[in-house]
Amino acid sequence: MKLSTKARYGTRALLDLAQHYGEDVIPLKDIAARQQISLSYLEQLVGPLVDSRLIQSVRGSHGGLKLAKPPESIRLSEVVSLLEGPIEPVYCIHNPDKCDRSPFCATRDIWGDVGKAITSVLDQTTLADLVAKQKAKTSPQDDMYYI
Repeated sequence: MKLSTKARYGTRALLDLAQHYGEDVIPLKDIAARQQISLSYLEQLVGPLVDSRLIQSVRGSHGGLKLAKPPESIRLSEVVSLLEGPIEPVYCIHNPDKCDRSPFCATRDIWGDVGKAITSVLDQTTLADLVAKQKAKTSPQDDMYYI
């Protein structure tokens, strides 16, 4: 199973906002630059995130984005299902009537277990968890200042 760029880039944008949680709004162009995501593509992802009340958007010359909730309360399962739709490795998991083989297909059970495992990991991971993981991956040299 492969997540689309919507889920991957949307998660990276939310991670960026989580890293700046409690600060003023962050301009979208700053997020795009830091995360190396096309600004126009990121603009497309913002709509659903605002509509779902995961982020707030402030318009104007000093506008930008910020998380609408604390990073601890935003689970990756919510983000991925919002941007991707249902998490299912194969289409017949949630639509068994779409396949004539569903009633006697042993592989469908395995794909269902795979989907549950993915959902479980995403359910157990919050944006705060990602912030902590990102801090651990940032090398000490990244924090050094040179004069």
